[in-house]
Amino acid sequence: MGPWRCPLLLLLLAAALRAQQQQFMEYVERRLTLLEERISQWHDQSSRYSTELRDFKNQVLGMLETAEKEREAMRSEAESAAVRVDRLEREVDYLETQNPAPPCVEVDETLMEKQVATAKQRKNEKYTKLTDCSDTIASVRAMKILKRFGSTSGLWTKDAAGSSEKIYVFDGTANDTVYVFPRMREFTLYSATRKAARIKLPYPWVGTGHLVYDGHLYYIRQQGPFQVIKFNLANKTVVDSSVFPAEEQIPVFGLSPFTYIEMAADEEGLWAIYATKEDEKNICLAKLDPTSLDIEQMWDTPCPRENAEGAFVVCGALHVVYNTRLPSRSRVQCVFDVSGTLAPEDASLVYFPKRYGSHSSMKYSPRERQVYAWDDGYQIIYRMEMKKKLEV
Repeated sequence: MGPWRCPLLLLLLAAALRAQQQQFMEYVERRLTLLEERISQWHDQSSRYSTELRDFKNQVLGMLETAEKEREAMRSEAESAAVRVDRLEREVDYLETQNPAPPCVEVDETLMEKQVATAKQRKNEKYTKLTDCSDTIASVRAMKILKRFGSTSGLWTKDAAGSSEKIYVFDGTANDTVYVFPRMREFTLYSATRKAARIKLPYPWVGTGHLVYDGHLYYIRQQGPFQVIKFNLANKTVVDSSVFPAEEQIPVFGLSPFTYIEMAADEEGLWAIYATKEDEKNICLAKLDPTSLDIEQMWDTPCPRENAEGAFVVCGALHVVYNTRLPSRSRVQCVFDVSGTLAPEDASLVYFPKRYGSHSSMKYSPRERQVYAWDDGYQIIYRMEMKKKLEV
């Protein structure tokens, strides 16, 4: 190769390198331009999204502010309605106190004459009291709703004579298993029955007229004629039983067709409230011997079965609770004192606060002076205000 060809080759290589370098720079410039366009596009979209997000945030804040104002308005309206309802209930209580409902007793002059004659003949047959209890109910002092448990109809109670704090629960109107809670606290706090012991009875019960008295359960069994079963709760055995000596029994309360015999306890002892076909309009009362289940004395009361939903005995006086077919306010509207120390016109017309429906059972506790009630599945305690009877 001649000496003149080396410079020529170097010139050609330099020109090729300059051309490649120019092409590379143009490529880099195109890529940078494209990248700048994309960055600019992203910046525009980001700005637009930020604006839309800010507008949406302002819209949501406005809606939340409107909702808060509406909630406050609704709360204010609800409080105002509650105040009006409370005022209306107080006015109804006042009107009912001033204008008490008339007793549900049909006036029959012939029957009245017969009753007066019978009363005169039996004046010396009045019940001789075992205690010096001279109290009667003045009003319902307080009401406490414990919980809602079980069926719409049932019974819950304590031992009416003993000192035990156990709670006995009879769920339904026909069953054979009694739930026993050790104290009120366990019954109130737990919704299930896992804290309760179970007593399976040898015979199923009927109705809600049962009673726990001095360590024994007195409950009603239906097998042909109605039977009172005395069941020892300690050793889980049947101590005694007795066929109730009343022919053609009918439901004792017009609004509680499932109860034929209502067992009750007061300061005087054990009672049975019932009704028969012979005098189907009125309620009957019997004093029982808790040991032998013998009937010591019986009375035909002037208290009607119609619209009655429950009854209990206080200091030897039968208190019958009435309602309406469409449940309204329960009230004690008929009082019958077996000792004659309380005139019907001197008895207070006692109203129970209306909350849910009607009572399927009401059990008076003489040692606590309160009533354990079952109202449409709710367990309620009514604390009673007492006053002295006026001697007749």
